[in-house]
Amino acid sequence: MLSGARRCFAVLHVAAAILVIGITAPAISRTVSPPMSERIGDDSGGRIGTYLTKYQALRKSGQRVVIDGTCASACTLVLGVIPHDRICVTSRAVLAFHAAWNLSLTGLQTNAPGTKYLWSHYPGGVRQWITRHGGLRSETIYLGGRDLATMFPSCR
Repeated sequence: MLSGARRCFAVLHVAAAILVIGITAPAISRTVSPPMSERIGDDSGGRIGTYLTKYQALRKSGQRVVIDGTCASACTLVLGVIPHDRICVTSRAVLAFHAAWNLSLTGLQTNAPGTKYLWSHYPGGVRQWITRHGGLRSETIYLGGRDLATMFPSCR
């Protein structure tokens, strides 16, 4: 039988151990869990700078990207900003490419520096596909199906 002081010490020791386990267990489970995924579906694109900022933050977060629908225009910057091993595609995924453009008083004008910037961020296999399909121009070209599935892993 333990004396009063020893019993009190033993109870405090057990309580401290329970407290430590209660505090560290959630932290341990958070670090072991895989990062959440960002789902892209039916994104028509927009300004290059907006997407670059968004994807740089996403890259830093460690999240995976699931392309599950159309990813068009500036949305396709995801291919060059997020590491290849953190991108997967579903059977619904379609990438839509065209030259960058600006809206001017005379209508849409091709933006050569913007187009060059987009081009420079695409992986080699995507650039080869774009080249085979006429390059980045005012008309939109669509990459999906088997061609896309050979370039990126399928989502599980």
